[in-house]
Amino acid sequence: MFLDTDDEKILAGEYGETRQRMMELLVALGKVFDAEKMIPISSAQVSGASYKTIGDWGLEWLQGLDARVSVPAVLNPVGMARDRWQEMGISSEFADKQNQIISAFQRLGVKLECTCTPYYLNMVQYGDHLAWSESSAVSYANSVIGARTNREGGPGALAAALVGKTPYYGLHIVANRRPEVVIQVADAPKTQDTAWYGALGHLVGPLVGTRIPLFTGIRPSRDQLKALGAGMAATGAVALYHVDEITPETRVFHFDTTTLEAIPVEPASVDAVFSSQEVDAVAVGCPHCSPDELTRIAGLLKGKHTKKPFIVFAAKGVISAEQESVALIEKSGAKVYADTCMVVSPALERFNSLMVNSGKALAYVPNLCGGTAHLATLEECVAEATR
Repeated sequence: MFLDTDDEKILAGEYGETRQRMMELLVALGKVFDAEKMIPISSAQVSGASYKTIGDWGLEWLQGLDARVSVPAVLNPVGMARDRWQEMGISSEFADKQNQIISAFQRLGVKLECTCTPYYLNMVQYGDHLAWSESSAVSYANSVIGARTNREGGPGALAAALVGKTPYYGLHIVANRRPEVVIQVADAPKTQDTAWYGALGHLVGPLVGTRIPLFTGIRPSRDQLKALGAGMAATGAVALYHVDEITPETRVFHFDTTTLEAIPVEPASVDAVFSSQEVDAVAVGCPHCSPDELTRIAGLLKGKHTKKPFIVFAAKGVISAEQESVALIEKSGAKVYADTCMVVSPALERFNSLMVNSGKALAYVPNLCGGTAHLATLEECVAEATR
């Protein structure tokens, strides 16, 4: 593995022990995957930021680091809304540990935009090399924007942020971004809720595993693409997908798919992922809501009042830009929380059953929150919360 002069200096400890340890981690990762060199990155997104997921050992590791990030870096959601944790029912003991984790990342220079949708912060463009770690963010960056990142672990993404580089392998290499299987969606409804694409991703993820799929027969919007990728990343290990004539690389490159396996998917199979039953609470925003999604939720809730807990998650920057929609949502009794999400916060563990509009949440809630999850459209979620 080729290392330039600066890489060698970092590895030799000339830029401090922390950067030396981070470079050792990156070099070891590169050797595992036969990377030929290190490449500069334009940004990093670091997971492993919730006390619920990393615990005391993770906190101790973070507090032992002493360096500053070399590129713009943001956090994945943490375990609570930083300014509304008491309202969420978070214990003071958890909040204290979580704040120590946040302080540790802040000392390293990581921006406290705690979100799984960093692409809404305008920090990535087509062709950029990244070191992002949250599975749905990786999928969106690779697929919808056409940036290049592997699905990094939290420590690997932080190491790349501190060094400013990542090993050149996997999805950083254009030749490795070709589709490996074709998903033929027959007779897809022309107007379908975003949740339908989450269900499609939830269904397709196990069918493709780690392969790169190319979808035909669908024409999703950006929010629907987000839901599709998030579902596949949660139930499979899909870090990149293509949609014929929609995603950027299908318009830049010619993909010969004649020799690839083709998997047909019928709408009835997607519809079967949905379930309808009474639940204890409703949660949306997994991944975090876009501005358009907040506007739509506000419109559906206008003039209504919630009868059950209805929790909406979005990035702080998006919430700040959509204050009118957020005010309408909260006027109904629903809550809009920044910094956190339904799967990395202990706040939703008190509910035995949740209604969600996300294929990603459908996969993660049972294991990370301990309750059951039921997939529904956004309209059905609002109806359940207000009836």
